[in-house]
Amino acid sequence: MVAPHNALRKPVSSGDQAESVMRVVAEKPIAVRRSFADRFADAGFRWLITLCALSVLAIVGFFVYELIVNSQPSLKEFGWHFFVGQDWDPVSGEFGALPFIYGTLVSSFLALLIAVPLSLGVAIYVTEMAPGWVRTPISFLMELLAAIPSVIYGLWAIFVLAPILRVYVGPALAKSLGWTGFFSGPVYGIGMLAAGVILSIMIVPIIASITRDVMAAIPQTQREAVLALGATRWEMVRIAVLRNARTGIIGAIILGLGRALGETMAVTMVIGNRPDITKSLFAPAYTMASVIANEFTEATGTLYASAIVEVGLALFLVTLIVNALAQMLVWMTTRGMPSRAHGQ
Repeated sequence: MVAPHNALRKPVSSGDQAESVMRVVAEKPIAVRRSFADRFADAGFRWLITLCALSVLAIVGFFVYELIVNSQPSLKEFGWHFFVGQDWDPVSGEFGALPFIYGTLVSSFLALLIAVPLSLGVAIYVTEMAPGWVRTPISFLMELLAAIPSVIYGLWAIFVLAPILRVYVGPALAKSLGWTGFFSGPVYGIGMLAAGVILSIMIVPIIASITRDVMAAIPQTQREAVLALGATRWEMVRIAVLRNARTGIIGAIILGLGRALGETMAVTMVIGNRPDITKSLFAPAYTMASVIANEFTEATGTLYASAIVEVGLALFLVTLIVNALAQMLVWMTTRGMPSRAHGQ
């Protein structure tokens, strides 16, 4: 005969019931305290990372505020004509930033024109073709070049690059391409061409290093798939690697452009520092960063100092516009889609 269900249960004494109740009461506050601590930690972490994100906006806003406030005398005196004026004469109180904007854009464009093909070639060789015993030293030297101070580049440009341009490169360009107007006039060795060349040397390590990392992230299976279809090595690089890495490559170019736009010391040492707008790349020129570095300590009058600060504002606006155009180029390249570095 099967015993009833209730008969199988062990009778519970009053002492056991009291002990169970005390255990529940003792554990409940601990659970409440843990839950409160977790909520407090989550809230604190959320506010902390929110403040970190907002600090970026605050820093940019602070920069813009200081530039606008300190450039008010120049803005009131010249208005927006300051950005299109070509006269820079502190003695007579005439200031125009167009020569500096022109020098900044032309030197940066010239640097990209030289650096981008060279950087892509270096990255493709290191990633796709170089043997292991060559790949490591080249990668190390690229990172080393990116860490060299700009004043060292400037000294090298003065003692090595400028004489080469003056004696060998300049006359050859004037003889073969002088009819274009870009390589006409006397060859000093110091000028826009020297600034563009030294800038290109400075941004090659940045563009090449980032491009190398982006290309290395392309899955090996995509290379093998293209080669299996009968493609050559160049077709494999063009179809499987460069096409998938194009967004990252454009990002690397944007970073190099940012370095070129804001570079100061090396450019100041070789560009000639003359506020003129000339077609010839042999002629001396000026950039916005260079004029700030050269003349800010000499700006004794209020209007003069305000004009220098407004040049900084112009540099900020030019950088903003150029980066916006670069981001638009990225969007046009990818059609708003994310990078396909990990597969198609």
